[in-house]
Parts: sequence; structure tokens; C-alpha cells
Amino acid sequence: MRFVIIGAGRVGLRTARVLREEGHEVSVIERDEAMIRRARSQGFAVVEGDGSHEDVLEEAGIADADALGALTGDLNVNFTACMIANHYGCRTIMRIDEAYREGIYRKYADEVDEVIYPERLGAIGAKNALLGGTIRAIADIAPHLQVVELTITKEAPVNGYTISELQLPAHATVLAFGKREQDLGLPDADLSLEDGDRLVVLADYDVLSEVRQLLVGESATEAAANRGSDATSGTGGVN
Repeated sequence: MRFVIIGAGRVGLRTARVLREEGHEVSVIERDEAMIRRARSQGFAVVEGDGSHEDVLEEAGIADADALGALTGDLNVNFTACMIANHYGCRTIMRIDEAYREGIYRKYADEVDEVIYPERLGAIGAKNALLGGTIRAIADIAPHLQVVELTITKEAPVNGYTISELQLPAHATVLAFGKREQDLGLPDADLSLEDGDRLVVLADYDVLSEVRQLLVGESATEAAANRGSDATSGTGGVN
């Protein structure tokens, strides 16, 4: 798949690295000279300019992209870029700062495919949002509570368990369950967890890494790395 990432700050560049490591093609848009040099030193194709300008997006390959990640700290840049990308048929992921959380989400959630808060999700969340992958943030309930939808994988330690046998960490609970390609509903204790099934979980932010390890099958190393990136955020209009 092909992705365009706007912003080569910590969130944007880490997201780009994760995508590239998984074999995807990534181009980056940035306007800060120091960040451009850093991204290019890591082997990324970087287009210099403002990601809210259509000509810059076209130069970065938006016409052939599967998804756009607008990951700068500038809400106006991010939203404008997503609106342009919509016309090219791209999946659109828009970053907002935590301070804007509730009001901005309500205002813009219907206009883009997914809104992310890097202060909570970090690069791994941005990557999964772009891919439409096995982990999807649904809502922040409180400063330390988040609702996430996770898709069971073959590597998940709980694959084959029934819901009644599932033991999540303290401060995490299952809200809904859906078999592969079926609608979500209230969890049935006797249903088994299999590859492709989905669980909606309410969890304290501090135990999300443990929940991901159980349900998605992250290794301890991956979970530790992702936990570290969860609190990472960029700053300002140049990220």
C-alpha cells in the first residue's frame, strides 16, 4: 500500500518508519528544514512544503495513495489536507491535539475516516488507523480511560479461549463482541475467540499494552515499544 504522511515530527516519522518496516511505500511532506534533513537521512522521500496545498500533495503522490495521515500539530493544515485527499478517494486520518479533544472530535469526526490523539495513541495508533488494522481507538471516556476495538489474531495468546475464560488485566473490561464479519453485540460467555473476531474493550490507559498483548498478540518487546510511543507527540505546525 502507498501512504502520504504530513509531518516529520516524532509521531509522523515514527508512523512512517512502522509502515515502511511492514513493506509499505511512504512519502512524507514537511516544511521545517531540520525535520526534512532528519527524514531524508532515514531514507524517506520528502516533499518540502505545506501539506494543506494541493500541488504539494500531488507532488507527494496523493493521486495514487491509499491513505493520507495528516499528523502535524496544526489542525488547520491537517483538516484542509484531509478534505483535499477526500477528492482523491484516500482514507483520511487527522491528528488533533488533546486540548481540542471533545469539541473538535464532534465537529470533524464525520468529515474524515478517523481522528487520532497522538498523546494517547502514538505512532502505533496512527499506523493502525491508516491501515484500518487490528487496533482501533473508538473514544476517550476520561483522561485515563479509552474504548478500543481489537481484532483477535492467530498470534493472540487468547485465541481459542471462550469469553468466560478471558482474563483481562485489572481496569479493563469487555463491552461488546462480534464474530468475524458479524455485527457487534453483547458478549456471550460461551462464545470462543477466534482469528478475525472483534472485542470492544474499556481500559485504563496504563493497561492498554497488556490488553494488546493478549488480544492482538504483540510480543513483549513490541508492547514495550508501543507503550513508549503512546505518550509521544509532536509540536506546532511543523510537528
